[in-house]
Amino acid sequence: MSQTNTKNRPPQAKHFSASLFRLVKEIATHKWGMIFVLFATVLSTVLTIFGPAQLGKATTLIFEGVGLMIQGKGHIDFPAVGRVLLSVLALYIVAGIFSASQGYVMITITESVTYDLRKRMVEKMNRLPMAYFEGQAVGEILSRIVNDVDTLGLTLSQSASQMLTAVTTLVGIGVIMFTINVKMALLVLLIVPLSSLIIRVILRYSQKFFRGQQVTLGRLSGQVEEVYAGQRIVKAFNQETRMQRAFADKNRDLRDQSMKAMFVSGVMFPIMRFVSSLGYVAVVITGAYLTIQGQMTVGNIQAFTQYVNRFTQPITQLAQIFNLMQSMAAASERVFDFLDEVEEDQTSGDDLKVTDLAGHVEFDHISFAYTSDQPIIRDFSTQIQPGQKVALVGPTGAGKSTIVKLLMRFYDVNSGSIRMDGVASQNYSRQSYQQAMAMVLQDTWLFQGSILENIRYGRLNASDEEVFAAAKSARVHHFIKSLPGGYHFQLNETTDNISQGQKQLLTIARAILANRPVLILDEATSSVDTRTELLIQAAMDDLMKGRTSFVIAHRLSTIKDADLILYMEDGDIVEQGNHQDLMALNGRYASLYASQFESVS
Repeated sequence: MSQTNTKNRPPQAKHFSASLFRLVKEIATHKWGMIFVLFATVLSTVLTIFGPAQLGKATTLIFEGVGLMIQGKGHIDFPAVGRVLLSVLALYIVAGIFSASQGYVMITITESVTYDLRKRMVEKMNRLPMAYFEGQAVGEILSRIVNDVDTLGLTLSQSASQMLTAVTTLVGIGVIMFTINVKMALLVLLIVPLSSLIIRVILRYSQKFFRGQQVTLGRLSGQVEEVYAGQRIVKAFNQETRMQRAFADKNRDLRDQSMKAMFVSGVMFPIMRFVSSLGYVAVVITGAYLTIQGQMTVGNIQAFTQYVNRFTQPITQLAQIFNLMQSMAAASERVFDFLDEVEEDQTSGDDLKVTDLAGHVEFDHISFAYTSDQPIIRDFSTQIQPGQKVALVGPTGAGKSTIVKLLMRFYDVNSGSIRMDGVASQNYSRQSYQQAMAMVLQDTWLFQGSILENIRYGRLNASDEEVFAAAKSARVHHFIKSLPGGYHFQLNETTDNISQGQKQLLTIARAILANRPVLILDEATSSVDTRTELLIQAAMDDLMKGRTSFVIAHRLSTIKDADLILYMEDGDIVEQGNHQDLMALNGRYASLYASQFESVS
């Protein structure tokens, strides 16, 4: 069984609170930045809170001055009013500076967090076992790295500072209202438990819809990626209607999940406004009564009503933040679930010295199953001598590709062992072991960039001259020189600006440049023209010289010169020998060869 790193793994993010707690831990790595954000937010909010109280003083000065003027005993103290107004202006200017500063720092922290998460997720991909990728749609993984991290970043930058501001505003206004009038402050505070109860009830129902929204978005992304990658096949088989229908179904699911999430969470706002309005009406009536009784000044009642309006605003703001946090929690849950996936152990074990490797490979009674109830390889044993060319043939599902995956340690065997130069493969670190092998697959993989970069991918420190020599050995140098820009010709995103045969020759050149002692080749000449097939076959023959080579053969005519042919059925070797021996045996291999020859004839 494959070894995994399980020590010190964080708990799986499966719930709202757990996801937010994990996110807080990510933010905590930017401790000093968050301290500044906290300080600036609190200071800005506190300064803003004092504004209405100062304006209340100005109102009282004007009201009292007007009263004195009516009585003929005095006048409005405009210098005092001016000083109060200037102090209010200064408060708001300083508050604005600190508010802008904390916003800039918060954005910087948010972008750093999302950058780090994407970096870790891409690094994580390199440590995940092959089984994970074979069980996941490409679009689903891309959705987590792109969509979910984007959602997390956008909502984090909006919600973090807003929540600090809202909480500080609530506390600060609450304190000031108690200093103005205790009875009215207590009346206003009745809004808080009622609002909290409403928020809690709505969150209980809306969270599952937000989680479903992110999951459905991942499925839709997978569908889009699938259609884009297979667009030619879709058109060739006239399956546009079917694919449109499948897309429409997933798009409809996303719409339904989004509508449910937004509707349930949207109910919060009118309810909160209604509760706030009731509180405001109660305060106005009570304040008017207390003013008539002479227990409050006009300025105080004016300031208090402003504070009531401000007090309900952060409550509504918190409700909005909770909506954002639901999307953020659902997205972060998917991100952390990916980061928590069990990894392959890449480094444990001895380092395999590639330069000292002869290439003697032994399969010793190996067995393997992807699932325990469906064995694929049952009892496979054979020995491969250094430099031999070995062909794996047999019907579909015989286990040929699985043997290659086991040889590459994409999976580890359930029992038995695969030995390289007499040492079990599991004794070596997976990373160093895989560096001993080069692969040329039927499904070519090239990336957007120059041809020079694509070939050099086999050995990144190779010189230009070494790249040119590898291309010549692969019979592709002349073709490259005929392209605009030669080796600097840019392959597009889908690499379809060159033919399939040319792509195959480039992958062979890459394998030649890698210069590794063990080769794995999935014969890739079935979809090219005869001339290109001859070029590819000649290039592959040169590549295999002096190297232990494993060829998954589809055209038996191409492996007649193999040193050893393994005919497989049901995960075991049924026949083995060279071409002449197996033809003389007149068994399954001979029958398969004859059928291919007849079909060609």
